[in-house]
Amino acid sequence: MTLTSKSSLALAALCLCTSAFSQAKAPEPIYTLSYNVGATSDYRFRGISQTSFKPTLQGGVDFAHKSGLYLGVWGSGINWIKDYVTATEGNLEVDVYGGYKGEIKSGLSYDLGVITYQYPGNNAATKLANANTTEVYAALTYGLVTAKYSRATSNFIANNSSAGSAYFELAAAFDLGSGLTLTPHIGRQMIPNQAGDLGDYTDYSLTLAKDFGNGLSATVAAVGTNASASFYTNAVSPVENLGKNALTVGLKYSF
Repeated sequence: MTLTSKSSLALAALCLCTSAFSQAKAPEPIYTLSYNVGATSDYRFRGISQTSFKPTLQGGVDFAHKSGLYLGVWGSGINWIKDYVTATEGNLEVDVYGGYKGEIKSGLSYDLGVITYQYPGNNAATKLANANTTEVYAALTYGLVTAKYSRATSNFIANNSSAGSAYFELAAAFDLGSGLTLTPHIGRQMIPNQAGDLGDYTDYSLTLAKDFGNGLSATVAAVGTNASASFYTNAVSPVENLGKNALTVGLKYSF
């Protein structure tokens, strides 16, 4: 909070109050509960469009305990179960996750957790396999750089015999000042037991985020992959590779 005094007397009073209460630091809350709602022009998951290049709404809620424990739920509209798998049911993704964050030493922190991607009512199993997926993950952050490894304990995103699918990613966050952050990212998805390893690919992105204050933020991201068109092309018109290069924009309000 910024205070603007209108006289030297007011400024002196403020200084006296600051001195008097400098030792009275506000206690850290035991936990925090936060919410977010937003929209994106194209929801990309590891570089692959989940909405067939269409916009969608998103939102979530997060609980964080001062011990490092956290839990959260996040949801988004999707199209891929119908447009890619050609199943008839499943147009919502609900992610439920939890984990623990801590610091190993100054500047070096870790994050261990589990996430389940749920697609309520999906009938992707009538075409391939159930879309519901669970992963465990581990991440290390040193300074600006984060390295993360995720591994599926179930079939991965409606692919048969794909338990053990793995995703490696590396990202950095550069503070440009004035509320701007630039984040380069690269990841490698590997899906076992797929013919010719066609499910494996590398994705990359460069995201510019702007924090406008009061919980409002926006992003612009250049996203691309080398995903195989024979594996990741949707089945509805227009028929396109869901991993094709694109520019996406998003807007989010957190409170």
